[in-house]
Amino acid sequence: MTEPLEPTAGRRGWIISDGKTGNDVQARGVFDALRLDYEIKHVRPSGIWQALSPWGPVDPAERFGAPHSRFRPPWPDFAMSVGRLATPYIRRLRQLAGSATYTVILQDPGVAAKTADLFWVPEHDMRRGPNVITTLTAPHSFTRERLRRLRAYLPSDIAALPKPRVAVLLGGPNGYFAYTKSVLARLAAALGTLAAQGAGLMVTPSRRTPREVVAFVRDTTAGARRLLWEGSGDNPYPAFLAHADAFVVPADSVNMTGEPCATGKPVYVFTPAGGSSKFARFHAALRRYGATRPLPDPFERLENWHYVPLSSSDAIAAEIARRWLKRRQMLGAPPPARVSEA
Repeated sequence: MTEPLEPTAGRRGWIISDGKTGNDVQARGVFDALRLDYEIKHVRPSGIWQALSPWGPVDPAERFGAPHSRFRPPWPDFAMSVGRLATPYIRRLRQLAGSATYTVILQDPGVAAKTADLFWVPEHDMRRGPNVITTLTAPHSFTRERLRRLRAYLPSDIAALPKPRVAVLLGGPNGYFAYTKSVLARLAAALGTLAAQGAGLMVTPSRRTPREVVAFVRDTTAGARRLLWEGSGDNPYPAFLAHADAFVVPADSVNMTGEPCATGKPVYVFTPAGGSSKFARFHAALRRYGATRPLPDPFERLENWHYVPLSSSDAIAAEIARRWLKRRQMLGAPPPARVSEA
């Protein structure tokens, strides 16, 4: 049997990142969806080179393009930068590689449109232009294919929970939101209502969740049928995402709100004290789409609703592939090769 391979599958890619876990997750999600053979290059400029990012040049000590540099030919087919510290590197790569490398910037470091071939920003950001694409949620590693694989296996501890199974994702304070005593009391009341209705709770914190918040949730759900991950061993979050019937997510996290929207399952948004116009635009867009609803206060009963899953990584990857193919055709390049499978 002979079938066309996806045009980008197996091609080479570089992810140039500032090393923040959330940034790496977004970039990997897109390149996984493109099925690239990629490597991640973390950059940590210091001193004047850090201060000049994202507008300045690459630190000369990198010897960008030299034979013994880690940034040297052969240039990759695709390159993506994420984080302002990585932006000078994608700019320099585009200058040296030209059309040999299709360059993408995730998020908006506030640089000129010519810095890369394509920018991605979330819809709630303000940047727009001919080489800017947007999605409602940020890219992540939970592509349609990965969720399909995760759903094929049901861990025994999740199988033992009663249905409906509700994944509870815990956020934490940041520059916009605070977790006060009254906020925690609202959260405890909502979880108590879910437990009283017979739901099985699957609870996992984020890196920002204070230990005292985890302890509070542990104590207030002690009588519930639940799984609570407290940081020991592998995080069961991927399995929670795949097997939850509904979600309670924190308004303080774009990623922890957006990733569950890839499932098509109900997503309740719990809002701590505070907020910002940027977060407000993000959550309003998801409500209009039909993916999320505010967690009621008081919370009385679990509702069910449906929507088309928001698979942002797949959508971004498809648009990158489309534009890359179009440029190849304009340059007169041969069509991507086909492979044979027995």
